[in-house]
Order: sequence, then C-alpha cells, then structure tokens
Amino acid sequence: MNILLILIFTTCFLAYSNGANDNFKGVATLFGSKTTNYKKAIGWATLTTFAGSICSIFLAEKLLKQFSGKGLVPDLVAGSPEFLAAVGFGAAITVILATFIGFPISTTHAITGSLVGAGFMAVGSQINLVILGQKFFLPLIASPFIAVVLSGSLYAFFRMSRVKLGIGREYCLCVGEKERVVPVTESLGTFSISTLKTPEISIAKEKDCQQRYVGSFLGINSQKLLDFFHFMSAGLVSFARGLNDTPKIVALLLAVKILAIPQSMLIVGIAMAIGGLINARKVAETMSYRITTMNHGQGFTANLVTGFLVIFASRWGLPVSTTHASCGSIFGIGLITGKGNSSVISKIILSWVLTLPIAAVCSGLSYLLLS
Repeated sequence: MNILLILIFTTCFLAYSNGANDNFKGVATLFGSKTTNYKKAIGWATLTTFAGSICSIFLAEKLLKQFSGKGLVPDLVAGSPEFLAAVGFGAAITVILATFIGFPISTTHAITGSLVGAGFMAVGSQINLVILGQKFFLPLIASPFIAVVLSGSLYAFFRMSRVKLGIGREYCLCVGEKERVVPVTESLGTFSISTLKTPEISIAKEKDCQQRYVGSFLGINSQKLLDFFHFMSAGLVSFARGLNDTPKIVALLLAVKILAIPQSMLIVGIAMAIGGLINARKVAETMSYRITTMNHGQGFTANLVTGFLVIFASRWGLPVSTTHASCGSIFGIGLITGKGNSSVISKIILSWVLTLPIAAVCSGLSYLLLS
C-alpha cells in the first residue's frame, strides 16, 4: 500500500512540475507581444489547459498506452508500481529544477529519459531500442525542426498577404510634459530657482513600443480582428498541451489501476493548473521576452503552428513535445525577423540535450531505492 501512495504522490508532483514549466507556453506570445498582461495570460492558459486535460479522457487513448512503458520494457516490469513511481519522480525532479532556473524544457523528454533510466536499472539491455527510437526519439527530434520551418514560412506568407491587403503598421509616440529647473534673475541682482513645464515628444525603447496594425479586413478593424484570433490561437495551444500532456502523466497510474481514467485525468489536470498558477513566472519571462521580440502577428503565427502540430500529434499518438513545438515556432519567427537571441536559444537547446541524461539518472537511482 505504501508504494501505491508513493506512486500517487509522484504522479501529482510530476503534474505540478509540468504545469509550472509548461502552462504558460501557450500564452507566451500574448504576454511577449503585450497583447495582454501576465495575470490575464496565465488565467486564460489555466482555463484552456484544464479543458484539454478533460477532453484527453476521450481523445488521447493511444498516448495513455504508449507512456505506460509497455513494449519498451517487459510487461511485468512496466506494470510494477516501483518502476512507474521511479519514472514519475525522475521526470518531476528534472522538470521542477528547470522551472526554478527559468528554462522551458520538455516533460515528454523528461518522461522518456526516465523510462530509459528506470528501464535500464530494471532489465538492463532488454530495453526495446527499436520502440525507443521510432515511437519516442524520432517525434521528439523532428517536432522543433518542423515548427521552425512552418512558423517561418507561414509568417512570411502572412506578411506578404498583409502588405497586399494594404494593412500597415504604426507605432505610438510618448507625448507629455517635462519639468525643467531654470534660474530666475530678481530685481536686486539675486537669483532664485523656478520650475518650467515644457511639452515633450519621445520615442521609447524598442521593447516598450506598442506596434499596431492599421486598416480593415472585411470591414473589421484589423488590429481587433488579429487580437481576437491571437487569443483564440493561444487558447488552442494551451488546450492542445493539456490534451497531449495529461495522458502521458496519467499513464503512470493506468498500469496499476489505482483510479479510474476519468478521476486520474481530473486529478492530474488540477495539479497541472495549480503548478502553472504558482510557479510559471520565470519560464514565462524566458518564453515571452528572452528568445525574441514579437508583435501581434508574429505571436499569432507561432501559436497557430504549435497548436496544429500538437493536436495532430495527440490524435495519432505521437509523443511530440509542446515545448519543442512552441519554442521551435518562436525560434522560426526570430530567424525570419533577425531578432532571435542566439545566446538564449543555444542555452535552451543545451537544456533539452541535458534533460534526457538527468532524468535517466534520477529515475534510475529512484528505482534502486524503491525496489
């Protein structure tokens, strides 16, 4: 009974860590393009992610089976609570550490590394390397490259279409008053100090500029139309993330049948929501501002690509990472605009490379302790 309680705890811990690192990724473009503030963005992310978690009960059965470990290791091992708890704990520790540092890493990647680490400790060379390569590594490696190409190409197409439709861009100037201290000569030859208010026009730093679109499409203000679709696309990404990630975590409980699938999905969805509300800020800053600067149209394009990739993958049982897809989409925008921060991008990619071995070591040690 104790090991089952440990398994439930590690599953909830992994769900919390996942929410803290992943929940904001869908709405990072809203915050980064100044379409909305942090509070509204995380609220929208929490609502739509939870909706995706609930819908995964009906739409993501293939991912549930795949992340139970069956096929990768012998069924007897894959169904043991010790193995599943070790996988959950190794992945959770890896993800929460990255969250505290502010790096957006992949929970899917961490779970994959944990499956390998715990599996190696349990069965050694009996791990099915063909399954590992085809069903886990290939989708994980391919998804960021596909996202980069799609987002860059789609944004170039949208930009060309905007120009042809006569929709331009404008910036706001800061207009106000500035107080100046000036000396005043008195009648007896003495001086006094006075303040003088003068009008002033200034241009803010690039990161503070609010770029907006002017013009209309089908009689609707183009900026309002874009903002609406931007919000919807952010909700789509968050929904897709809940749909894709929830069954991967619930799979830890599925093999031992502690709870029914609907109850398991609900518990995991709630834990993910709490993690995002409490610990998402550092990853939010990285995703929204440090990778590249974004305007409204660029953010919308990145979300559209991410949402499409993740929903497609969830439907066909492919374990792609929302992190890889969303970061890859933003990378693609930065590549096209020339504003991508290569230093931050390289550090994020390095964190992705390190995710697998760190998760494998943590889960392997956990399995030794639990078994």
